[in-house]
Amino acid sequence: MNILNVIKIAIAAVKRNKIRSFLTMLGIIIGVASVIAMLAIGEGSNASIQEKISSMGINLINVMPASRDRGGVQQGRTMSQTLVLKDVDFLRENSDLLEAVSPEVGSSGQVIFGTNNWPTQIFGGNEEYTYIKKYDIANGRSFSAQDIKGAVKVVLIGQTVVENLFDDDVDPIGQTIRFEKIPFKVIGVLAEKGENTFGQDQDDIILAPYTTVMKRITRQTYLRAIVTSAVSEEYIDDATKQIEENMRLSHQLKDSEDNDFEIRTQAELISTFGSISEMMLVLLGSIAAISLVVGGIGIMNIMYVSVTERTREIGLRLAIGGKGKDILMQFLLEAVLLSVTGGIIGVIMGILASNTVENIMSWPVLITMQSILLSFLFCSFIGVFFGWYPARKAAALDPIDALRHE
Repeated sequence: MNILNVIKIAIAAVKRNKIRSFLTMLGIIIGVASVIAMLAIGEGSNASIQEKISSMGINLINVMPASRDRGGVQQGRTMSQTLVLKDVDFLRENSDLLEAVSPEVGSSGQVIFGTNNWPTQIFGGNEEYTYIKKYDIANGRSFSAQDIKGAVKVVLIGQTVVENLFDDDVDPIGQTIRFEKIPFKVIGVLAEKGENTFGQDQDDIILAPYTTVMKRITRQTYLRAIVTSAVSEEYIDDATKQIEENMRLSHQLKDSEDNDFEIRTQAELISTFGSISEMMLVLLGSIAAISLVVGGIGIMNIMYVSVTERTREIGLRLAIGGKGKDILMQFLLEAVLLSVTGGIIGVIMGILASNTVENIMSWPVLITMQSILLSFLFCSFIGVFFGWYPARKAAALDPIDALRHE
């Protein structure tokens, strides 16, 4: 039999029972829509996390003090005083894989302007700090080498600080604010960055020269961290090894001694979150795939019913010269037609559901062509797999027995 005729007969058989066909496809529709929506949410979350980590500086490498054991008493990282300014100079002079290096010091407190006040954090760095941390200047200027050398009381403020201290008609540039009762002149406003990966507001911040923060606020000689930027993303691992070697030399650590510092990179964060995201994607995809299998069982069930209802028709076609392979092909095509049609509707429903989630719940979603092809191919396989046995049973019917069927 011509394949086009087989397809026409299969389409006519599906159209003959539209309601039953639709109900049969419902499991496939729900399954494919679930796969598309869940993968879109998972991919969207993964992309959002990577974007937020990248916004903090993909080449960023942090050197932090390690917790120490003194006399059997464990000291936290914040109490450790192992990082000092000479480490910054040593790294800058001996690490050719680092593009920028800055000390980082900081404190928290209340900032005041007029009658307004706001609790926030102040961080100190050198003139390379904003570049390493990917802070852009929206208005005004950054602090200069002269500001750092003179421990000048100048600051850059984030958008959250601006919103809570200044009225809309007041330009922050040139104004004097007080942090812990110490006056600072605002010389720049940072561009908005939003929340980071951990939900922290990156705009709720004040930046100042590290010398100013160390002399006038913390009055400490040790650093909270050393922030660096590798020359490029591909050299992050090599730069990390170089930092470790140089820090051990700077601290004159013996081979038998452990590092008194820790090194963390953004690439490690991306890798960690990427692994978690992949696990979630596999989990969500597996759950949705179960719906597709259930839909396939529904197709097999309906195909069995169809074979039973059309036994006399099958017997008649076999009696007038029809071949078993044509019967097999017809019922198999009916099963695939149900599955593929359900898959197409499911893809449309999945895209609509993903867009609805994004618009109503503001969740990041990312619909990829891979997820559409994967779900579509899987539902086609479901149609062939679960339609094969009923089709085989129909093709194997004896014409005489089939014609006697009531």
